[in-house]
Amino acid sequence: MDELGYGLWGVPITKAVCFEDLSAHIHPADRDRVHAAFAATRGIVGPYEIDFRVMVEDEIRWISARGQGDDEGIIARVMAGVFLNVTGRKQAEEANELLAGEMSHRVKNLLTIASSLTAITSRSTETTTDMARELTERLTSLGRAHDLVRPIPGQHGKAALLGDLISVLLAPYDDLGAFSGRIRVSVPRMGVGEAAATTLALVIHELATNSLKYGALSVGTGTLDVSCTAQEQDVVVVWTERGGPPVKAPDGTGGFGSKLVTRGMSAQLGGSITYEWPKHGVIATLRMLRDRLAR
Repeated sequence: MDELGYGLWGVPITKAVCFEDLSAHIHPADRDRVHAAFAATRGIVGPYEIDFRVMVEDEIRWISARGQGDDEGIIARVMAGVFLNVTGRKQAEEANELLAGEMSHRVKNLLTIASSLTAITSRSTETTTDMARELTERLTSLGRAHDLVRPIPGQHGKAALLGDLISVLLAPYDDLGAFSGRIRVSVPRMGVGEAAATTLALVIHELATNSLKYGALSVGTGTLDVSCTAQEQDVVVVWTERGGPPVKAPDGTGGFGSKLVTRGMSAQLGGSITYEWPKHGVIATLRMLRDRLAR
């Protein structure tokens, strides 16, 4: 193996290297698959190709191994083939898959919200004209909320104040109950950067969608309180629902939306989201790093 090969695998340069030497660096999730593929090359006639991950200290790299099977080209038990570093391509593919999944999830959420808004508006109006007017106003408010977290031309990196961001995102749901003002937002004055605002919008959107389907916002008398405390390094936002249907902790690890929220809170905001499930309604606690919030 040449020097580039040794460097790609992260192994010391020696006169010879065997499969067992390299196998220790293969990602545990891919190791059995690569072992089986390596064994299968003994009986394959013609070229073969396999992609897998290797671990070099704390870094994960993608390698594409290509060669000839059925002992073709092997001289004195030395295999002939190439290792290609395809890490960039794999990362791009993973990013595209995540983006496609996120877009699909957002579209489904918006359709769910539109359906719920239509059902609620139909119960609170008496004529089709009133229903069309109120539904249009609510959908327009929802559109304004999404516009808030879009980049502002000429003001790169700037988005909104945290309180304004949360209030505008929740405004379309505030008049869906028996009384106005059932959504209360109490947040200290602090700025939110463009990247953080996008992540927070996703989180608030997910929480509001679930509340509209299953929680306090699904009934006319339910209430929602969003409060925030800011410390030197941490910002903690508490989402508290009351007056909705009885709730209980969900089974399993949750769907794509829950995983997307957890990943966003961790990767983009350096924080976490935890849930409590008292009978009166769900309580979600969002913790994030203050410096990340400004980005």
